[in-house]
Amino acid sequence: MRLLKKLPALLAGVALSTSVMAADTTLRVGSWLPPSHPQNAVVWPTWAKWVEEATEGRVEVVVEYGLGHPKTMYELVEDGVIDASFSYHGYVPGRFKLTQAVEQPLLGASAEAASVAHWRVFEKYFAQADEHEGLEVIGLFTHGPGQIHMADPINSLADLEGKKIRLGGGVQGELGHRMGVTAVGAPAPKVYEMMQQGVIDGVFIPMGEQKSLRLKEVAKNVIALPGGMYLGSFAMFMNPDFLADLDAKDREAILSVSGEKLSAMAGRAWDAGDEEGLKAALEDGVNVTVVKAGDPLAKEFEALTKGMDEAFLKSVEDRGVDAKAALAELRQIARSYGQ
Repeated sequence: MRLLKKLPALLAGVALSTSVMAADTTLRVGSWLPPSHPQNAVVWPTWAKWVEEATEGRVEVVVEYGLGHPKTMYELVEDGVIDASFSYHGYVPGRFKLTQAVEQPLLGASAEAASVAHWRVFEKYFAQADEHEGLEVIGLFTHGPGQIHMADPINSLADLEGKKIRLGGGVQGELGHRMGVTAVGAPAPKVYEMMQQGVIDGVFIPMGEQKSLRLKEVAKNVIALPGGMYLGSFAMFMNPDFLADLDAKDREAILSVSGEKLSAMAGRAWDAGDEEGLKAALEDGVNVTVVKAGDPLAKEFEALTKGMDEAFLKSVEDRGVDAKAALAELRQIARSYGQ
């Protein structure tokens, strides 16, 4: 009788033990954004589910936080400290040049469309240049269109001259140079603190960060240009040795739920994050002014970007790929995506 009373607890213990022991391998993902950010709240959990289903539970994905500056993620994965991560290409100037193709202004596409184009063009043209040497690239994506977030209002791009603006690298740097801003470098999670303390006057960043980084509290003036100013290029990557050590069927299973499928999903999540950011900025009581820039500002920006394609193509001449064809194809894919 006593055994019968204990049976439910014993069965629960067996079930728990089975659950804990189900995964043969733990795949540790390092992340540098807060847990509430779409990358951590949506992208990694979705991919984790795909991986666990594709490997029939043999591989479990866990996310770890607080591992340092995002630029160190490449080295941490390459050295096997963690098994996978993601980072912004612009944080490592000089190493990643070809990825700036997707960042060029005036693409006029969503993050999902740009991310799919980014992956396809990478596979066809850019992978051979081996800019991600030592890493297995499992996805490429962009954030949504970068906009101007300021503490104080501006009326034209000329008003930005001399302002202290946090820039994340990549094409942002060239745009900031052309605008005459005083560039300040820092990882995205530091922007709130820098704005709050008056270290910077503003930041070029997507609309989603009004919510995810709480910029709605410190950057009360947003200039939203049609299609944004630029896109930001990110990679998701794994340690090749970790992959190689897996059973072949699990290795193939993980790769089958990565690539274009993962890239599209990540871009889609960042698009949704932008919608949430705009909604948060416009909530009652927040008092963020979002100015949707019309023709004068849009034309001012278009004039500012003249010659940037040519500058990009010249900068990648040493990569040994047909960057001109790649850029044209990337734009064609992105702009026709979903049609």
